[in-house]
Amino acid sequence: MEEIDRRIVTLLARDGRMSFTDLARETGLSVSAVHQRVRRLEKRGVVRGYTALVDHDAIGLSLTAFVSIKPIDPAAADDAPERLAHLSAIEACHSVAGDESYILKVRVASPLALEELLNQIRSAANVSTRTTVVLSTPYEHRAPELVDPDTGKPDEPA
Repeated sequence: MEEIDRRIVTLLARDGRMSFTDLARETGLSVSAVHQRVRRLEKRGVVRGYTALVDHDAIGLSLTAFVSIKPIDPAAADDAPERLAHLSAIEACHSVAGDESYILKVRVASPLALEELLNQIRSAANVSTRTTVVLSTPYEHRAPELVDPDTGKPDEPA
């Protein structure tokens, strides 16, 4: 990826609503050149989409937890993500190395709602769970630090 494309990705990762005009000003390109580059980055799958960051407290989902799961029967099919996909309280599912098979990030309204969700997870996927409740989140959704492919070192901020 060219240096200018890495700069565009960095800017969009910080603010996905940044206008083509602002991107052009920040990169020194014309608006049409930025537009073409962004569309190319989207087409290549480098930029996969844009999303709104939601205040979960404001919508009643104030409890965040990480739920580690592992199959009760280690010989069973590894299909927990498919079995749990219907549970909308699961925000993310990560396959991990270690004792557990997956770590789920969940958001619910209350401890009682978490208890109910854990029962649903255990039942749907035939897994055991280990839960860590989040007390606070000092930061989240940080833009990735892009590296220069030639040097392997972080790009210099512009």
